Amino acid sequence: MNIKAPAPSAPDAAARRARGGVFAFFALNGFVMGMWASGLPALDDRLGLGPARLGSVLLLVSGGALGSMLVAGRLVDAWSSARICRVAGPLSAVVLLGPALAGSYATLAVLAVVFGLGVGIIEVAMNAHSVEVEHRYGRPIVSAFHGVWSLGGAAAGGLTTLGLKAGADGRTLLVAVALVVPLAFVPAARALLPGAPPTPDGAAAGDADPKGDGGGNGSGLRWGLVALLGVVAFSGHMSEGAAMDWAALHARWVLDVDASVAPLAYMVFAVAMTTVRLLGDPVRARLGAVRTIRLAGLHACAGYVLVLAAPFAPEPLRVVCAWTGWACAGIGLATVVPVLFSTVGAAGGSVGRALALVTACGYTGLLLGPAVLGYVAEHTSLRVALVIPTLTAFLVALVGSPAVRRLLAVEQPSRTVRTGTGTGAGAGSGDAGGGAPGGVRAGSVDG
Repeated sequence: MNIKAPAPSAPDAAARRARGGVFAFFALNGFVMGMWASGLPALDDRLGLGPARLGSVLLLVSGGALGSMLVAGRLVDAWSSARICRVAGPLSAVVLLGPALAGSYATLAVLAVVFGLGVGIIEVAMNAHSVEVEHRYGRPIVSAFHGVWSLGGAAAGGLTTLGLKAGADGRTLLVAVALVVPLAFVPAARALLPGAPPTPDGAAAGDADPKGDGGGNGSGLRWGLVALLGVVAFSGHMSEGAAMDWAALHARWVLDVDASVAPLAYMVFAVAMTTVRLLGDPVRARLGAVRTIRLAGLHACAGYVLVLAAPFAPEPLRVVCAWTGWACAGIGLATVVPVLFSTVGAAGGSVGRALALVTACGYTGLLLGPAVLGYVAEHTSLRVALVIPTLTAFLVALVGSPAVRRLLAVEQPSRTVRTGTGTGAGAGSGDAGGGAPGGVRAGSVDG
């Protein structure tokens, strides 16, 4: 029997415990990825890779991750995000042993794909579980998870720097992390929500296609909306990737700042993004999903406009203008991914495949963005190339806001909670009748 969800209430002990578990998963995963990135120079020195081979290794990691993301979505739908997290978390750290112990470029190439496979699975599984916990919690909490991921990466960079200065070998550091971090995932996994595969009844509810056109995908979302959200994820990550890889180079090449000062441009962006992700959930709860995604895109676009205008500012103000722009871009882009993932989760049903596709689209934008900008900059200039992330940031507001509005207005009001289920996105969250984490109540749309 279908019943309306109860009014929102304070999160229960299981939800609070699961939130802590998800925080730990994001922090540990960020730490593993940070150790991988921080260890690349030592890996390059040990195997004598050079830029071309190192680039190929990074491409192989990304290819493995993209492939496993799509598979992970089906695994999550079949076995639950909690069960996949319990396996994928430790595995994502253990596979660091491959790159750490590789003795040749050929071996590294194969093991880089294996590492990428582990990265893709845990990315989908922990993000899927994060939206389940958010719905169980009854208010926005996903943004802070991504902020903690960034802190984990920063901690890894600091640990690598300290270790190398203390005389430790880069390979030894990676091996230690690959052996110790899996143990840290164990208590975090125990804190997650109980996981059970979808029942036939629940699957049927999730597969429902309200318009009867066969557009269902195993979740409350139809494929057209999933594709639209994928475009937004691609655009947001493309703008983010541009800042990550080109902010410091813009400061050096275009603004002609000192080489020792140029990296501060990216630091400004990263600090702004991490801060907003850590503190942005109450803001998202107040504004709602539609206003948040609209303001996020416009804020990021305005930031890039400031960066583009910086070379034309008077000499003392050029750097200030550019760094203000990077900060604005970071503030705006910080909320894009949390809103998208929460929106996918708000649809109910088995969201694994939908979330995997949106994640893969975003990951593709993060990979292609810097490369496309490099190609354009080579044939024109970096100033011209940075017009591209400016436009994709605007696309987030232009497409993302109507897409989120349409999903929350059409799909969510029909969402119901099945009796007899104590886990998953709908159980105990009250989002169908009392207001979803994105700030939307049944029958109404914010913004």
